[in-house]
Amino acid sequence: MSKHDSSLSKEQYNLLNVFKKQISKPAPAPEPVAPIEKTPEQEQQEDLNFFRKQMQGVQKMQASNTAQMIKSPKKKPDAQILAKRASATGPLETDDTLLSDTQAMLNPVASQATLSYRIATLQHRVFEDLKAGNLRWFEAVDLHGCTIEEARTAVLQIIQMAKDNNENVLKIVHGKGPEAILKTHVNSWLRQHRDVLAFVSAPENQGGTGAVLVLLKRAEKNPKFKQ
Repeated sequence: MSKHDSSLSKEQYNLLNVFKKQISKPAPAPEPVAPIEKTPEQEQQEDLNFFRKQMQGVQKMQASNTAQMIKSPKKKPDAQILAKRASATGPLETDDTLLSDTQAMLNPVASQATLSYRIATLQHRVFEDLKAGNLRWFEAVDLHGCTIEEARTAVLQIIQMAKDNNENVLKIVHGKGPEAILKTHVNSWLRQHRDVLAFVSAPENQGGTGAVLVLLKRAEKNPKFKQ
């Protein structure tokens, strides 16, 4: 286009020349901007803001939706189950121990009476530890709800179980009903059993006069102990 072209005014012609120069000459590159130094507190706040933004809409899980792993407490053997198992499969071998009821009938004990028995040769210190509940007992059996025969079978079997496991302390929960029938029979049976060295009513925190802690002969001294 000629500068003498009459269709363009002088102002338009000058503006056109300016555009041509801008096109032919590239614009200078912008100077790099130095990074802004941030304090540790500013960086921590930015991280916190980012985390909050990402967690928007997230709800806390209700405790009722989580499965809690609760360790089941060790249950005492059920005397009635022990007796029924003995009827079905035969009782454990119990050294043919015979536990008479004669002594129980002749020597009833009171509901709240404290039971105590020891052989003459037992060391006093060992007996005192048994009374205090300081000796770890192997197992416990609960006789509540049993008949006399079921309770007798359970006592014989729990003693044999302890011997078979080379343990010499166990607990028998006999209760303390108004007539103390099971308590009276347990007191009699344990005095007759040849493997019983001592027994005593348990400390209050272990059953009190409703239970007895029983000390047996060491299994390794028993000729029927399985090596």
